[in-house]
Amino acid sequence: MFRGISTAIITPFTKGNKVDEEGLRRLVEFQEENGIDTIVPCGSTGESAMLSHDEHIHVIEVVVDHVKKAKVLAGAGSNSTSEAVMLSKRAEDLGVDGLLSISPYYVRPTQEGIYQHFKAIAESVNIPVVVYNIPGRTASNVTAETMLRMAEIEGIKAVKEASGNLEQIKEIIRKRPKGFEVLSGDDAFTPALIRSGGDGVISVTSNCLPRKMSELVNALLSGNNVSADKMVAELTPVFDALFIETNPIPIKYVMSKMGYGTGAPRLPLTRITDKSRVSVDAAMKNIGAW
Repeated sequence: MFRGISTAIITPFTKGNKVDEEGLRRLVEFQEENGIDTIVPCGSTGESAMLSHDEHIHVIEVVVDHVKKAKVLAGAGSNSTSEAVMLSKRAEDLGVDGLLSISPYYVRPTQEGIYQHFKAIAESVNIPVVVYNIPGRTASNVTAETMLRMAEIEGIKAVKEASGNLEQIKEIIRKRPKGFEVLSGDDAFTPALIRSGGDGVISVTSNCLPRKMSELVNALLSGNNVSADKMVAELTPVFDALFIETNPIPIKYVMSKMGYGTGAPRLPLTRITDKSRVSVDAAMKNIGAW
């Protein structure tokens, strides 16, 4: 399904702060040419929170229309269940391969509320749903117990785990039903997750280094620990640099240097600071990307 390497792509903008369709198409091509299995538009990295509903759907449409071989896992989450259902249905109509849906943020639902939220989404569509657990952004954790309960719902096929809680992740991996995938939502945490039995990563770093991230994930999944350890050592300074400020601020800067968009996210996110830019530049030059 979504095992392997997926890229949570940025949404490039023009100088007029509009969606840069030409840049978006070139980014899709760049990802596919460099071994990416799945493209994920309109996630946190794609600034879904700052896109209008029409823009959100249009970005997904452009990606679906332009992709040739990679799967498309469309971000379609919301803290409102009805809104998440609406976005999910519209994305399904465009022909995506699956839906990435963030656990409800800000409202801090109970575990039962989280379960009912995802159950409603899964029952509204006929394509796989991937639950996104990122407590640092949502202010609530999807516990292992709740995730395993949701894994029994037809249609919920995977979790993107960014809790940073390895014991929780190991419990999900150990008790999950057959065919249920556990994906990393944190580049730096990916080696630990895959070595614990996980299935891959939905990556930020692969926006700019798709080939290197693809090689890393392939090495981890095949158990080639010597190669994987070498690549982890090489990539760790990049992981650190790309999260020196709130994602996607640093990666938007990097991608602008590579010709994708202006580097400016939409407010309330701001351009990268000069101090952080120096660190990002150093990391990218050190790995030979620039």
